[in-house]
Amino acid sequence: MKLRVQLQCKNLHEYLRELSPEILDRLYNHPATCLAVYRELPSLAKNYVMRMLFLDQPLPQAAVALWVKKDSQSDHDECVSVLTGLRLWHSQQLQGGLQGYILNPVFKENLRIALLGGGKAWADEGATLGPDRHARDIESLDRYAMERWEVILHFMVGSPSAAVSQDLAQLLVQAGLMKSEAGEAPYITSAGFQFLLLDTASQLWYFTLQYLKTAQSRGMDLVEILSFLFQLSFSTLGRDYSVEGMSESLLTFLQHLREFGLVFQRKRKSRRYYPTRLAITLAAGVTSTSSSSSSSSSSSFASAPSTGDTGFIVVETNYRIYAYTNSELQIALVALFSEMLYRFPNVVVAQVTRESVQQAIANGITAQQIIHFLRTRAHPVMLKQTPVLPPTITDQIRLWELERDRLQFTEGVLYNQFLSQADFEVLRDRAQGLGCLVWQDVAHRVIVVTPQGHSEVKRFWKQQKTHT
Repeated sequence: MKLRVQLQCKNLHEYLRELSPEILDRLYNHPATCLAVYRELPSLAKNYVMRMLFLDQPLPQAAVALWVKKDSQSDHDECVSVLTGLRLWHSQQLQGGLQGYILNPVFKENLRIALLGGGKAWADEGATLGPDRHARDIESLDRYAMERWEVILHFMVGSPSAAVSQDLAQLLVQAGLMKSEAGEAPYITSAGFQFLLLDTASQLWYFTLQYLKTAQSRGMDLVEILSFLFQLSFSTLGRDYSVEGMSESLLTFLQHLREFGLVFQRKRKSRRYYPTRLAITLAAGVTSTSSSSSSSSSSSFASAPSTGDTGFIVVETNYRIYAYTNSELQIALVALFSEMLYRFPNVVVAQVTRESVQQAIANGITAQQIIHFLRTRAHPVMLKQTPVLPPTITDQIRLWELERDRLQFTEGVLYNQFLSQADFEVLRDRAQGLGCLVWQDVAHRVIVVTPQGHSEVKRFWKQQKTHT
């Protein structure tokens, strides 16, 4: 059976907590980063930070614990975990052997600058370059951002007209959203299909995380590009900014952002750029990858499902699909698991067949994902019936999947060549007691244990041999 990948996306804090202490401390040297991290803290943790922002002496841990009621202790523990994990405060020993908390001095200093003013400008505004003869308004920036982002989505579903750079295609493969066989064009995976069902804000954040994972292998400074991303999130939509003073690494990163639709730059060598709404909302409020609307409501398209209109599909019991849409992306998505029959100006007709479903399953798309796609995009007329999709269709799609996935593969470690039946039974019983026994063949004295339980079973067997 093919491995089913469940798309997982960390929020900002989960990502930062995985970084090394050295990188985190360097990140906190930038006021924009400190403000972005503070903005995403839980309300209680923000309160703790504000109470300690102007204190130079550590506070006893017992005193901090008194800031909340006893029935809110779990909230306090969560805040301590978040603030400690992000290195926003440190434990410090006080007189008398007590333990206290003190804010990270680098974070404290730069958060003060962010909140009270001072320090260097976060970005050079384009005013120094004079007026832009090709200035872009907000509406055109929004349109440009979505056009660029949809090119990536079209490429993922195999639209022949969509072309992306080699770097971007490689990143999609590295992220597990597409798969590339030798000599063949990349094609979408199960994780990629899940990715297409997310809202635009979550798609963008997930994709950015994958980019950051490969940044250092590209020779980029992770701290530098992360700081730049946080600076972009505090930019003013519709205002231009100068590229003066940017390092070569940042200029390369800017070209990648341009391809993603996060910034507009008229030409590669242009001395000014415009952050789009996608960049400004990137690090603001993206906390999950559910297909529901993002908590950030500052962008109309950032919270809408990226795959287009909802409520446009009619499914009939004869396996016909009628998709009332003009969206090339929507049509390409339907074509991932069905055969296209007819296309008219405002509707396409497709047929769900055994071959089309099994081809989709071969590419890593599950039957449940196909059913979920059809159900969440059902036409309002279909929503009036219960169940929404005809059971004959959903059952048959699952049966076609079962036809292909008759075997289930599980990784394991094989133990055989036992000298006696007693040795075999002792080791088998131990593996069974540990809950790591996968399979046994008593007649041939063979057992298989999970890779996780292998070390413990091996240790037990060595002890047994030593005693005997």
